[in-house]
Amino acid sequence: MPGPLNGVRVLELTSVVLGPWACQILGDLGAEIVKVEPPSGDSNRQLGPARHPGMSALFLTCNRNKRSLVLDLKQPAGRDALLKLAKDADILVHNYRPAALARLGLDYEAIRQVNPRIVYCGTYGYSRQGPYADRAAYDDSIQAASGIAMLQQMVGGEPRYLPTIVADKTTALTVVNAVLAALFHRERTGEGQEIEVPMFESLVSFVMAEHLYGRVFDPAEGPMGYGRLLSQNRRPFKTKDGYLAVLPYLNDHWSAFCNATGRDDLLADERFSTLGSRLTHIDEVYGEVGKTLATRTTAEWLETLGSTPVPVMIVNTLEDLITDPHLEATGFWSFHDHPTEGRLRMPGVPYRFSATPGGTRRLPPRLGEHSREILGELGLTETEIDALVAARVTKEPAEEGI
Repeated sequence: MPGPLNGVRVLELTSVVLGPWACQILGDLGAEIVKVEPPSGDSNRQLGPARHPGMSALFLTCNRNKRSLVLDLKQPAGRDALLKLAKDADILVHNYRPAALARLGLDYEAIRQVNPRIVYCGTYGYSRQGPYADRAAYDDSIQAASGIAMLQQMVGGEPRYLPTIVADKTTALTVVNAVLAALFHRERTGEGQEIEVPMFESLVSFVMAEHLYGRVFDPAEGPMGYGRLLSQNRRPFKTKDGYLAVLPYLNDHWSAFCNATGRDDLLADERFSTLGSRLTHIDEVYGEVGKTLATRTTAEWLETLGSTPVPVMIVNTLEDLITDPHLEATGFWSFHDHPTEGRLRMPGVPYRFSATPGGTRRLPPRLGEHSREILGELGLTETEIDALVAARVTKEPAEEGI
């Protein structure tokens, strides 16, 4: 069945993860995505294991539900083709720095001239309103700039990056929120608009949801940083044979944990009598929980705590997720036979719609796989398309090695 964005047309001028993953989400929701790539292709086509050149693992996980069109936007014919595509597009998403698109003549003002109803979204490192505007940005630099790396020093002794591209993916979700809100506004008013979604501001907003803390107030009513998250004892707890995630957080959690584990002594301790006092003494709380859990096996604790309201969960490895019984039961993992790449495993869409579920309609495209098809839809003849191929304005898939 078509997804809730069925009929929405998206032009994607992005690479790596942020833009491609955001546009893949729109595609999963039913939108038609035309991924416009330079002749060299999205750089992520080269990263990770691959069965054929240009079809690497990182590209495959971020580019389903798209068609690939190669256009050299530095050539006038490439720019003209993009402007023709923009006439009927609902959304354009790019991750060029604004000055670069302005030099190509493809900034918002140029696109608005051919389609005033378009939702035009630029996503890049830093807002163009500030002094960092021209700086290059990758996930590492944004984790550093936004405070995430130094949060790791506060709990681990040195600045570290999270081993996931949290800046790219958090900003990608912000892009999706922003373009859908603008699309809703356009459907009500007929008015398109330009959106800026900078990574730095997106991640600072993300971090400060809990860590602004005492500096919410002016003058401050305490330090910044949510203490529970900054405890050096906040980690999965070691059992006799593994690890468990256990968080007796609310008052009923705490009393249930103490009763189930035979730690009635903790109930009489004033340091742990309320949620507020436990937060004040969070290192001691985690210490007592850890000391208790070390006395039995993981399976024993799952049985003991499983019938209580205490949040308790196993600690999965990446490999465990492939066979996780809950993910298997919900059909999260799906398998698809790609015409050139063979059998592929793909993560599922994490939300469910009762009437418009969406899902995987197209498998990740080869570079330029749909160039001829899309240009034909614009009204170009085969002869004209052949001329664009010869001039290297566009490109079709290479057959070598397949």
